[in-house]
Order: sequence, then C-alpha cells, then structure tokens
Amino acid sequence: MDQAPTQCGVVAVIGAPNAGKSTLVNQLVGQKVAITSAKAQTTRARMLGIALFGTVQMILVDTPGIFAPRRRLDRAMVSAAWEGAESADAVLLIIDPIKQRRHELEPLLEALEKRPERKILVLNKVDKAKKEPLLALAQELGERIDFAEIFFVSALSGDGVPEMKEALAKMMPDGVWMYPEDQVSDASERLLAAEITREQLYAQLHEELPYDCAVRPEQYKTRPDGSLEIHQQIVVARDSQKPIVLGKGGQRIKAIGEAARLELSEILGVKVHLFLHVKHSEGWSEDKEVFEEMGLDWVR
Repeated sequence: MDQAPTQCGVVAVIGAPNAGKSTLVNQLVGQKVAITSAKAQTTRARMLGIALFGTVQMILVDTPGIFAPRRRLDRAMVSAAWEGAESADAVLLIIDPIKQRRHELEPLLEALEKRPERKILVLNKVDKAKKEPLLALAQELGERIDFAEIFFVSALSGDGVPEMKEALAKMMPDGVWMYPEDQVSDASERLLAAEITREQLYAQLHEELPYDCAVRPEQYKTRPDGSLEIHQQIVVARDSQKPIVLGKGGQRIKAIGEAARLELSEILGVKVHLFLHVKHSEGWSEDKEVFEEMGLDWVR
C-alpha cells in the first residue's frame, strides 16, 4: 500500500514582545512547548514547536520578540529571531490589536516589506478587541504589506486557530518529515527544563527580579528507578538579588522549584527530582558559555 505523500515546511512566528506568539505556538502544536509568561521577552532560545495536520508537518520557529537590542543578550535574541525567519516557507506576523506597540511593530513591518517569504497576518485577542478598529487595522496593514492571508484568532481560547492551521498546512511544500511523529519540540529536555524553571521565576517574582537572571542546566541524569535528577543554577547579576530569589527562610526558591518540578514531571511523564541553587555572577550576560547553554548564538 502506498503511503500518502507528505509535506513539511517551516513557519516563522514573529511579533512584538508579548503579542502572544508562544501561546499561539502552543495552540498549534496542541501542547506546551514554548514558555508563556506575562513578561515580555521571555523567549530566548529559538524554541521550535512541531504541529501536525494530516500528512503535513509544520516546524514552528517561535522567534524571540524582536525589539531594539541594547545589551548583548538582546542582540543575540534579535539575531536568532531573524535567522529563524530566513529559511521559512511562511512568516506569521502576530499582532495584539489592543496594545499595538507601534514603536515595536514598525521595524517589523519595514523588515517584512522587503522579505520574499509568504506572509500571513494574525490579529490576536479577537475575543477582547473591538470589531471596527480591528477591521480598520487589518485593512491598513493589508494595504501596506502583501499578506497571503489574514486571520483573526484568540491564541488563548484557540478561537480561529484550527482554520488558520489548515490554511498554513496547505502552504507547506512537499517533502519528508524532519522529525518523528511523536516529537513536538527540538528543544532538548535539558533546555526545556531550564525554560520551565525560568518561567516559574518570572511568574513568582513578577516585578522584583528584572531580566538579568538566567537558569543554567548543570546536571541531568536518570536514576536507576527511572526518575530524573535535575540540577540547575539560577544566575543573578547582582548580589542583592539572591535573597529575592531565595525568599524568607528559602521559602521562595522552594516554591519555584516545586512548581517547576510538578510541571516537568507532567510534561516528561516521569518523577522528577529538581535541585536549584542561586549564584551571583556579575557579568553572566557577557558570558559566551551561558549563551550557548540557552541555545543562542554569541553575537558580538
């Protein structure tokens, strides 16, 4: 019996920070692969999600929010984002119509105008946005850039996502699948584990801890009983940030570790033992090794 011909392609997901890219990628894949957080700029590595539609495999490059890069970390994130869009079969521009963040959207539109890839416009949060301004925005952007399709979705509720996924699948070129059927992300488990801890750091510390923290994978091993032992280092840029992460009597780091551990064991399907410790490292954001661990290229 002949197997049905397969299609496989790459879709780059770009947008201003916090437009809902990670949430959309998770909806398309059908499970969590990219960390989502209310803080902008939380996607650092080029997290890939893999979405399947019938005989089509779509590799979703969830690019870091593209913004004006100031520090080396920002430059690495921006370069990763554009690199992710370079070999794509389609570029999805996702916009939050409520907080349009025009100053961040403008450079994206300028760059997109010049790019050869097939472009798709996705207006997110349709469940919350008012209809008239939404349609006006779609028309304005459609006149400026030649979008192959325009979709109105809610990444959070999934509204409009199935139709968009089907349309995307039709755009993918013929080809063999790049990843096995049961794989949803190319982020190694070590990296995913670090991302999940970092998501908890953001979720639990809100405004107290700025972006200058990283989670470094140290050890990742399977115990004889099949459970996983994971050691991670939380790196902060200033000594005064250590007590913030630790909390009174170590309560905060314990809560962060517990939440991350529960989520990891659910995703990985095994019992997880997670050990966290905090280290102060003044210049971590200038350290090449830290970047490589986070799956980013070192950009001078």
